[in-house]
Amino acid sequence: MYELKTKENDQSIIDFIEKIEKPKKREDAYRLLDIFSETTGYSAKMWGTSIIGFGTYHYKYESGHEGDAPLVGFSPRKANFSLYFATGDDKRAELLKDFGKHKTGKACVYINKIADINVDVLKKLINQSVSFLQEMYPNN
Repeated sequence: MYELKTKENDQSIIDFIEKIEKPKKREDAYRLLDIFSETTGYSAKMWGTSIIGFGTYHYKYESGHEGDAPLVGFSPRKANFSLYFATGDDKRAELLKDFGKHKTGKACVYINKIADINVDVLKKLINQSVSFLQEMYPNN
């Protein structure tokens, strides 16, 4: 049976952020930590070795595959920040129009730095993602 590699764990968020080499990127990671924490009301938890997640939900697909994932999160990757929001929500695309400089992938939104984005829109994206997932998976 398939086992998820990205699981919630007790790794220190501060230790993880402190290992970021570039001071400006480290500063942005702390700022994202504050924004996500304040916006969601959830404590940050490490997921796997590099994702900082907030809240949790349990999903189960029609295929039978199931698991746990953070409601929202981010990861300070080498090239950029990966922001994790719910997929399948058509309101995300509308919010991204006013978000600022970013790229999108299947499950992530990528930014280079906080100065490139509208923080108010970031908060709306966070709230929208949490609401969408809590509505979609109400038994969490």
